[in-house]
This record gives sequence, C-alpha cells and structure tokens, in this order.
Amino acid sequence: MPKFKFEYIWLDGHKPEQNLRSKTKVIEMDSFDGDVHVLPEWSYDGSSTQQATGDKSDCILKPVRVYQDTARLNGYMIMCDVYNPDGSPHVTNTRVHYEDNVDMWYGFEQEYTFSSEGRPLGFPEHGYPRPQGPYYCAVGTANVSGRSIVEEHLDLCLDAGIDITGINAEVMLGQWEFQVFGKGKKAADDLHICRYLLHRITEEYGLDVNFHPKPIQGDWNGSGLHANFSSKYMRDVGGEEYIQAILDTLAKNHNDHMLEYGSSNELRLTGLHETQHIGRFSYGISDRGASIRIPIGMVVNNWKGYLEDRRPASNACPYRISARMQKTYDEAKLK
Repeated sequence: MPKFKFEYIWLDGHKPEQNLRSKTKVIEMDSFDGDVHVLPEWSYDGSSTQQATGDKSDCILKPVRVYQDTARLNGYMIMCDVYNPDGSPHVTNTRVHYEDNVDMWYGFEQEYTFSSEGRPLGFPEHGYPRPQGPYYCAVGTANVSGRSIVEEHLDLCLDAGIDITGINAEVMLGQWEFQVFGKGKKAADDLHICRYLLHRITEEYGLDVNFHPKPIQGDWNGSGLHANFSSKYMRDVGGEEYIQAILDTLAKNHNDHMLEYGSSNELRLTGLHETQHIGRFSYGISDRGASIRIPIGMVVNNWKGYLEDRRPASNACPYRISARMQKTYDEAKLK
C-alpha cells in the first residue's frame, strides 16, 4: 500500500505578525483523490508556537484545503485551521473570523525581497547599487537578482493548482512580486501556500524572504500586499454612484482597516514611493499614490469591475484583510 506525505501547514501565535509552521504526516492508504475531509485532525505542541502553555500544550490542526506538492513523491500540502482541544477555534485562528463568501473576489499582489546577510539580494557588500529606476520589470544581470528562484516558485505554485496569475521584478533590486487570484477564502489560503513554498525554496539557496514593508530605509520603495477586490454587484452592475458609496464607506473605516493591514506599515506609507500617508485616505483614477486606485478599466466599463486597495503591508495576513474588507462592504449595506 502506498504511503503519502501530507505537510500540515498553519499560522502560529507570534506577534505582531504570525509565522507559518508545518510538519509532515505520513499516511498509508490505497489512494488519495484530494478530498480534505478524509484527512485526520492532528495535534501539536502549542507551547512552542506561542499558542499554549506547557501544562496545556495541545493544539489541534483541522485540514481545510489540499494542494499537490510536486516536489515530493506522493506529496500534498494541507492548509489547516487551529482549534483548542474543546473544539473551539483558537484565538489565533484568523481564518474563522468571517464567512466564506465566494462572490467576493480577491487579487493579492505580494511584494517581497530576497535577502542575504541582512541585505537585499544584488546589493553590494558596502554601500548601495544604482538608485531605483532600472529594476522594475527589468531583465539582465545588472538589473535583477534571484530570477531562477522566482521561476522555480512560479512552477511549484502552478503545479499545486494555485491560480497565480503573474510575476515581475519590482522597483528595488532584489525585490519581486507575484499575484494570486481567488474567490472567498481560497485567495487567502492560496497566498499562504505561496508564501510557504517561497520560504521552502529559499532554504535551498541559503537566502531569506523578507516580507517587511520597508526592508531598506531611505529613497527605496517599500513592499506592499495590494488587495484588488470586487463583489458580484460591482462586477455585473456597478455604476459610479455605487462605487462612490463603497469609497465613502472605506474612508469612514480607514483607521480600522489600518489596524488589520500589517505591522510597521507607517514606515512604508509615508506619502512617497507610490503610497498615500498612513494617516490619510484618498482615491483616484489610475492613481498609484492613493489609498484606493480606481483602475481605468472600471471607468471605461461603465464603472463595473474591481478596486485596488494599496494600503496593506507586505507582511499583512490575507485573512485579516479579507475579513475587514467583507465587514466594511457589509456595513455599506449595498447589494
């Protein structure tokens, strides 16, 4: 009977941002068709992940989504929720804080930086490279660093069944971005698995993945997790008045959104480097310096489509972003 390797993946209790954790469970079975419901729950030592005390250390992993892991023979990656032994959701389980509304679509743009010994990949040992300008969507050894890792990551994500929609080099040398699309909670699940695979791949290269929103101080772009979002009504009906009502509700809830959008974000949202200041809310058509960018495609399509929230930091939790966006949208009492 074949043996299958299931990598159970979850979020720990670390603050201000949670870390990904994982461990492998080997199960002997005739076959596995990808049905998450046949996988068993599994306990772990929560006292080692800042989720329990030593005298009551068990936390429970409940599988919620399956991904194929083509880098391992008979391998699968399992995104999990964390529960207490009494069956209640653990306080760190941000995934359970909102309903899975598949009519809400999300497109996450994950920026990150490869680093070696604390410096972005491609930076000289002392000093800095040429000022930013030639690195965005660039080619050539003088302009990009880490492309082979990015390509390997892209292939593994596609093999896993993740709807990763693109990659590109970003504005700072050693900085990259990938984009993930999904409906409801699947978008956030997929993003976490993409992050997990990126960490695992860079282990082989002896590099770090830096999700800090301002990896290098000074005249360098920070890293964000831009969140494109739409409801069914936005996509199918829309209208300028309707979109304006959403923008007004987002403005009213700006401070509450910022509480969910990642730590150290004030270092990135300064009003410079394609950002709005963290203390202000703005929107504009094609404006990448605004809090919310209204894509030109929405305007020419009779105000139907999606909006881009440019405020989330690169280290933000996509569950918390989605939950807050869903709450704000519901508060608007829109169709």
